[in-house]
Amino acid sequence: MQIEFIGVLGVVGAFFVQLFGGWTQDLKTLLVLMSVDFIMGLLIGFILKKSSKTITGAGSSKACWTGLVRKGGTLLIVLVGYQLDNATKLGYIRSAVIIAFIINETISIIENAGIMGIPIPTVIIKAIDVLKDKAESEEN
Repeated sequence: MQIEFIGVLGVVGAFFVQLFGGWTQDLKTLLVLMSVDFIMGLLIGFILKKSSKTITGAGSSKACWTGLVRKGGTLLIVLVGYQLDNATKLGYIRSAVIIAFIINETISIIENAGIMGIPIPTVIIKAIDVLKDKAESEEN
């Protein structure tokens, strides 16, 4: 039973990864950053009680659900970008979409770190500038 479950899970996972254009480094980075951002949001709300989503600052299931829905929407836009790449044969739309969302997630993580009182290393700030420049060059 366990082997069949793992096999089905692998097939389903491979199907979804293929829909998004393959298991590339930029997609892995986006998924890691999305996870870190979500976890930091949980910590801010449920542990530190400093959430801006509620009057008391405490976490809420509605805010968690909204966050997950937004992350899902992000992945749907990546899916659209990949399908546009396939339709137009351009080959850069998916990457540009992912880089834009990586920048967005990184900024959100930095904002969350500020709320948590974590100092931000300048190398991270410089990396964001590099990503912004790369995204702008791909848009042009």
